[in-house]
Amino acid sequence: MCRNIRPLHNFEPPATEDEVRAAALQFVRKLSGYNAPSKINEAVFGRAVDEITTAASRLIDSLVTLSPPKNRDVERAKAALLSAQRFGTR
Repeated sequence: MCRNIRPLHNFEPPATEDEVRAAALQFVRKLSGYNAPSKINEAVFGRAVDEITTAASRLIDSLVTLSPPKNRDVERAKAALLSAQRFGTR
């Protein structure tokens, strides 16, 4: 799966529409194999992003969890630490 797509459920503050759309765009890029579609495929590509954004938003809004929301800053710091351990610091 795309490494750029991050979990969006159960965060405080909740995922924004822009974050959901960015994840949908990455998903469509992965499926289609296009980073940017040709002019002839632009409309289909955009429609797919719109439909996946809608479906993903509906999914995220419908999910139920008993665990407390995660803090974005804490999760970002954990990811940075893991990255530094894996790839070293610059």
